[in-house]
Amino acid sequence: MGARLLPLLIVLMAAVLLALGVPLAVSLAAAQQQRVVVDRIDDTARFAGLAQYVTDRPGPTGSRVDDKDERGETLRKELAKYYSVYGIRAGVFYRDDVPMANAPGNWYLPQRGEGRNAFNEALLGRRSHDPEQVWPWQRSRLVVASPVIRDGDVVAVVVTDSPTGQMRSKTLHGWLLVGAGEVAAMLLAVGAALRLTGWVLRPVRVLDATTHDIATGRLKSRVAAAGGPPELRRLARSFNEMADNVEEVLEQQRAFVADASHQLRNPLSALLLRIELLALELPEGNEEIASVRTEGKRLAEVLDDLLDLALAEHAEADLRLTDIGALAAERVAAWGPAAEAKGVRLVGNCPPTTAWADPVTLSSALDAVIDNAVKFTPEGERVDVEVAAGGESAMVVVTDGGPGLGDEELARVGDRFWRSPAHQNVKGSGLGLSISRALLEAGGGSISYGHHQPHGLKVTVEVPRAGTPTGRAARS
Repeated sequence: MGARLLPLLIVLMAAVLLALGVPLAVSLAAAQQQRVVVDRIDDTARFAGLAQYVTDRPGPTGSRVDDKDERGETLRKELAKYYSVYGIRAGVFYRDDVPMANAPGNWYLPQRGEGRNAFNEALLGRRSHDPEQVWPWQRSRLVVASPVIRDGDVVAVVVTDSPTGQMRSKTLHGWLLVGAGEVAAMLLAVGAALRLTGWVLRPVRVLDATTHDIATGRLKSRVAAAGGPPELRRLARSFNEMADNVEEVLEQQRAFVADASHQLRNPLSALLLRIELLALELPEGNEEIASVRTEGKRLAEVLDDLLDLALAEHAEADLRLTDIGALAAERVAAWGPAAEAKGVRLVGNCPPTTAWADPVTLSSALDAVIDNAVKFTPEGERVDVEVAAGGESAMVVVTDGGPGLGDEELARVGDRFWRSPAHQNVKGSGLGLSISRALLEAGGGSISYGHHQPHGLKVTVEVPRAGTPTGRAARS
């Protein structure tokens, strides 16, 4: 979510900054040019004022300005000084393009282009229009023309032709400042977007982690509804209420199973005792009594397993650094006589390996797994128990030479009361592996099932080796 929200915020803020920066840059260039145009207008007005009083008569050199005309001489000096100081070409031209005065002396009115257009506009008795906008990458010149009016008639036109290098440099410098401001604002905006995204998504991440904790068995996990937007705080409070209700329902379920198992034990024990007494009155080997006795004992086993399962799902793990190899070797030795009595070879390869585990829990889980392996392995086959360490976990792998299970059956192994249809006649309640899974998950461990080649079942019991164990053990 953060990977989508953050780019969206950055794109929106970049669009806002561009929407503000581009008009600002255009306005800056226009203002810079307008200042130059206003200065040229003032200059042309001043030169027009000087040219207005120049006597209009032929001189000995053939020009219309008498060389002895003091006003004409003053105009020429002013234009020459203006050009030498500012580098701006300027001239006063009669209606027939003949110069009254110009600087430099070899500059004349162009026959086409902006200069000619401005001259023609000024001949109509008004100042030329403002030049088109000049951008920093253009090398255009600014031309401004003003009419010289005498007795209500336009007798000449003042034309200034300005270079734009300095103006374009100032515009570019202003643009660089605007760009630097945009970059700084964008960096601040990105920082603000990061903070905003973190502020908005932090409660979501906490909620996601807490949901995962509850899904893996840590039902006491809750969300601290203290940060983030009000909507997410309300969501956190609602989530906590839901988790409280779920935990309460599960607790009631466990309590009911435990209480029902415990309460049924005494009547069932009394019933089995009466069956045994009744059997004494009947002929030995009575099939009905034997069947009732068998079903009664099976019901007692189911009640015991239900009570164990209820306690396992509610138990806290007592994790310790345990030698998994020694513990597995002990269980192999304990189940050796049972395997030998059935004609099954039980072989253990258990090198020393330390890991975090509850010794009692792991022993119970291994008992259930080895019991199943020996139970379903035919005579003459073998059951292997191997201990290995891999990365951050230690594994006890139990493989047997039994018939194994299909893919669909593997997906259901460990479900409560589930037993393979092919083994319904084998003694058991179908709760042993469920109890083992609950006990292992309480300590951050796991149990998984797979195929063993060429035939049989492969059961892997895994417990953490390093770091903080996960699972319900974190509550301990």
